[in-house]
Amino acid sequence: MARNKPTAKKRRLAKAGKQKRAVPTWVIAKTQGKFRTHPKRRHWRTRKIKA
Repeated sequence: MARNKPTAKKRRLAKAGKQKRAVPTWVIAKTQGKFRTHPKRRHWRTRKIKA
């Protein structure tokens, strides 16, 4: 990937990086364990970002 990225692409990559987080513990506790895993969780090798 290029060293100098367009701002729009950089923002999309930053958003994807933030979305990669796991479900917080308090959410699991609040929903009685119904949402244990994140449905949109992405792994860098399997699912690519359309950036």
